[in-house]
Amino acid sequence: MKRSVALRWTAGAATMIASAAIMVALPSPQAMAADNLSLSAGADGSSKASGTSYGNVKDGDPGTYWSPAGATGYVSVKWSSATTVSSAVLKLASGGGAISSWRMLNADSGAVLTSGSGTPSTISFASTALKKLTFEILAASAAPRIAEFETYNGGGSTPTTSPTATPSTSPTSGTGTPTGVWPSSAGNVSVSGTITVSGTFDGGMKTYCCIGDGSQSESQDPMFSIANGGTLQNVIIGSPAGDGVHCEGTCTIKNVWWNDIGEDAATFKGTGGGTSYVIGGGAKAGSDKTFQHNGNGTVSISGFYLSGSGKLYRACGNCSSSYQRNVKIDNVLLNDIDMVAGINTNWGDTATITRVTLTNSSSAVVCGQYKGVAKGSEPTYLGEGWNNANCKVTQSDITRK
Repeated sequence: MKRSVALRWTAGAATMIASAAIMVALPSPQAMAADNLSLSAGADGSSKASGTSYGNVKDGDPGTYWSPAGATGYVSVKWSSATTVSSAVLKLASGGGAISSWRMLNADSGAVLTSGSGTPSTISFASTALKKLTFEILAASAAPRIAEFETYNGGGSTPTTSPTATPSTSPTSGTGTPTGVWPSSAGNVSVSGTITVSGTFDGGMKTYCCIGDGSQSESQDPMFSIANGGTLQNVIIGSPAGDGVHCEGTCTIKNVWWNDIGEDAATFKGTGGGTSYVIGGGAKAGSDKTFQHNGNGTVSISGFYLSGSGKLYRACGNCSSSYQRNVKIDNVLLNDIDMVAGINTNWGDTATITRVTLTNSSSAVVCGQYKGVAKGSEPTYLGEGWNNANCKVTQSDITRK
């Protein structure tokens, strides 16, 4: 029997920050000269803990706050007409969790304006005209308390609603346009059983190896098991890797690289809804699926590189429980693959696919439609879908080289 090694990380410094009032920097002089645009805005979000309100983030009162129902979630400020915004100031109330990973989104287009780690204060991004701005918490030690979500327009570049992230050539940044350059290992870590991740696990770009037998057997243990709300980042996974990574609820997988996919790179098992994220990183040498979605909710894949595999993503078509599953794929580089995403249209699955580059994959299916079936049977392939209710992708979203 394989021995399970439970390694749990708790960010002591983050806990100290969370337990006291968080002092935040004032807006830049440019922003201070402007008005807080949130005061005239509306607000909504993903969920709210008991006794909190979305409107508390824009009421100008630091004594009130919004908190998500769990450790992750998002809150938005919104206007009735397009408003130009170039910075935000987040003020947190004491007693909440410490944020470890976040994104700022143009909710009109879904574009990521900027992202970061740690608890933010002043957040600057390219001046953008939009109706809705979203602050999304990807990982935190517990439910954070956002007292104020102030927004400012200090001028700057020409407003744009297109993605504004600057492409990065660094293979270990986890952001920007994927290049296919594989990262160098910072050392080796011997793994004898599943590593359980609670909170944030940062591997420091070391190679973790090995577990399992390298086969397609689904009975193998995973190398990493991420608890609900957890983050796995800056890891190279050696070969064999067993059943890869298991996300037990919602999770974030950031800048993780699989030297050999094995059975699956990662399996998303959570059934409580919400969104799991794959941000940056890459994988190679797979014979079937890369990301397997067995639970429900949404899997978001961005900035990822894949070489030599069957599918980037597959919504399970014959699991013991049937769910509607959704995937969002953006800004990925895929080499020598057969299919970008496979979904089950009879269960209402959706695939939203943008900015995909395919190399050595002239016959690759972009959005494969299946009829999901009960466990023990095989799903029926129905054909490729384009720009319909399930396959939200157009030919212009795909570049073939």
